[in-house]
Amino acid sequence: MPRKHLLIILVLVISASLLLFGCGSDQTRDDQNAGVASEEQGQVDVIRLEGGDWGYPSPYAHYPRGPGGFKMALIFDGLLERGEKGLIPWLAEKYEIKDNGKQYLFTIRDGVKWHDGKPFTAEDVKFTFEYASKHPMVWSDIGSDDIEKVESVGDRQVLVTVSEPNASMLYNLGQTRIIPKHIWENVDHPKEFTGPEAVTGTGPYRLTDYNKEHGTYRFEAFGDFWGPVQKVKVIEFIPVSEPVLAFEKGEIDLTGVSPDVLPRFQNNPAYKVVQSPGFWGYRLLFNMGDYPVLRHKELRQAISYAIDAQELINKVERGAAVPGSAGILPPDHVMYNSNVKQYNLNLKKAKDLLARLGYDRLDEKGICQNKDGKKLSFTLSVPDRAVRMAEVLQEQLAKAGIEIKVQSADTKTHDARVRNNEYQLAVLGHGGWGNDPDYLRERFGGLFKGGISPSASGLQGYNNQELNDLLEKQCLEMDEQKRKQLIFKIQEILAEDVPEIPLYYTTGYSVYRPDKYDGWMFMFDHHSLTHSKLSYLERD
Repeated sequence: MPRKHLLIILVLVISASLLLFGCGSDQTRDDQNAGVASEEQGQVDVIRLEGGDWGYPSPYAHYPRGPGGFKMALIFDGLLERGEKGLIPWLAEKYEIKDNGKQYLFTIRDGVKWHDGKPFTAEDVKFTFEYASKHPMVWSDIGSDDIEKVESVGDRQVLVTVSEPNASMLYNLGQTRIIPKHIWENVDHPKEFTGPEAVTGTGPYRLTDYNKEHGTYRFEAFGDFWGPVQKVKVIEFIPVSEPVLAFEKGEIDLTGVSPDVLPRFQNNPAYKVVQSPGFWGYRLLFNMGDYPVLRHKELRQAISYAIDAQELINKVERGAAVPGSAGILPPDHVMYNSNVKQYNLNLKKAKDLLARLGYDRLDEKGICQNKDGKKLSFTLSVPDRAVRMAEVLQEQLAKAGIEIKVQSADTKTHDARVRNNEYQLAVLGHGGWGNDPDYLRERFGGLFKGGISPSASGLQGYNNQELNDLLEKQCLEMDEQKRKQLIFKIQEILAEDVPEIPLYYTTGYSVYRPDKYDGWMFMFDHHSLTHSKLSYLERD
């Protein structure tokens, strides 16, 4: 069956939102319709993709960005998996939500084996949740206070009692990667555990080679995998300097392409071009904790009015993006509020807001200053790949009288600066914008506990009690429609306060050769074809 058009995917996402984002009491889901449609085809020996070092792919050692996490997910399974329409049963063949969201009963599959041949059991699941509560995984939202207790119920059932009902708990539990008790029970320092045993999972692929220096990985199909047949026998990630050129030469089998390169592949039956949903984006962060001037809402609003998002998109992404929403959630999100206040380019409003703050005069360079001669001048920290974006922002903000000095660094250094609040203004790009909207609580709520992932980076120095209360309330609301109304109100407050500025969400293009392999798919809340393990498996 041919690949679904993006619009169809989005319709399916909306129809499936009840499965992901809200759950009533005593609900049951089984594994019928767990597969996702694809064309029938034979196995492919090797698929090669662009490499790069994203860390050792254990749940504790991979680098906290998508390419690292999804390599890990080829090896390790969760109880639930992200399909094309929503969450689907995986290591758990069914689940029940009991006591109005206070308990989750998972029935695990029979006959599942770890890569070392030992049987997968309910005890492994129990151990994983208890271990992850003490030692948070890179890619898990299970905190030390989230789980009250975990019980094995016979050989094939696990009952998880949570501290309080949480609308995103099913997602969080289901996406936690299950680890083998017989390997990890004596590991006291999981981040330092990088031996071959550390990548023993139940997933469809085994890691057979990893070279940190060259950024190469090799994954081979696990012969005793419990689930769908692997349509790709070997997945290799290899170093390439020019991905598009490498694709044209046949060195890799899929690549991203910018709109100006598209004509080389469009209208050619040898290639298939697919556009991604807007679940990867850039945001402008304000360090309000260390720089009190940024705590003025009017200043943040003025900066918003001074930014021309469409010019940014045209100059940086060559048109392959949509402007950011001041309410944070992107238009492709199932809980997007299209009626929130937006800040279209308006230099007059920007200057009026600055004047209201006392920055009503200009120096000889046209930079706003107050009566004491203090200028509006900030350092903008960006990753190397966003230097062009920073230059455009520098030009745009100068027109409103705001001076920007650009500071760039490699991605890992930049991410560390953001996590450590070592910046004034910063641009951060990442995926995850399509996830459960509880991520708004991680970013903006008073409950923010910090995290490893850049996408979970919260704001220091920002606090709105009304927002905090709503963020807590939506988390506890198990009725889908009531929760949606709360999320809509949250977006309205964020749009008014502007604690950060979503610059844009990318809607880039990928190209591949369907005669080589045509099994690619998008997860319902994600932007990359290569990041789903289902892309490499047989689907009904």
